[in-house]
Amino acid sequence: MNRLLVCPPDHFKIAYEINSWMHVEVAADQALARVQWDTLMAVLEKDCGAKLERMAPAREVPDMVFTANAAAMSRRTAILSRFRFAERQPEEAYFERWFLEHGFTVEKLPEGMFFEGAGDLLGFDSLKIGGYRQRTDIRAYQHVCRMIDCEIIPVELIDPRFYHLDTCFCPLAGGEVMWFPPAFDEYGQEAIRHRLPESKRIEVPEDEAYRFACNAVSIGAHVVLPEGCPITMGMLAAHGYIPHAVGLSEFLKAGGAAKCLTLALD
Repeated sequence: MNRLLVCPPDHFKIAYEINSWMHVEVAADQALARVQWDTLMAVLEKDCGAKLERMAPAREVPDMVFTANAAAMSRRTAILSRFRFAERQPEEAYFERWFLEHGFTVEKLPEGMFFEGAGDLLGFDSLKIGGYRQRTDIRAYQHVCRMIDCEIIPVELIDPRFYHLDTCFCPLAGGEVMWFPPAFDEYGQEAIRHRLPESKRIEVPEDEAYRFACNAVSIGAHVVLPEGCPITMGMLAAHGYIPHAVGLSEFLKAGGAAKCLTLALD
């Protein structure tokens, strides 16, 4: 997972409220957001060896900076997102154009079936976890499963602060996962515990979960996550990873952090 799609935050702002983090009266500092985004990109490229594909931003879609929601990727196929909220639906055409222009095959789910890409579908080659209820429809995974030929375990997200799977669950390159169990219903917690041994589960503390510790980018031995998560960083180091903390306060105001700002293309 070292080739990432990113979108500069030229037009990023809190223009509407579609999750519990967003408040239009709490504006993002656009200059600071740019500094934070540039710093994140530098860490990904220089410290972690990522190759970045930058797409052009568009003024009318301020959340397009969160490229994780563009699609779910399977080799050279992009399963395009269908956004639940009208405010983000115009992004779909921009993402579709980028994928087609760069040689990807684009698959779409039926009209009216919501699916928010790698924001809600994460995991490993043979097993993926699919978050549903708040943004993605559970029935979407029947279609996605056939498209990517992979087992998908749907899990319900029950806390509005963790509206996408990538806010509370992060698969790591070595086969471990970081997660925050209270974000899931009891069935989801048991399903994850059943399929992933205890030695592979890194449970982040509550206060750091609220700082989006799980919204991290894993590239080989490197894990990039928001600053303010020292316990999580210590646990990552104990598992042999090299953690990198990056200030992302302005994007957190919109309910996003490191993972939200990237889409793994590999």
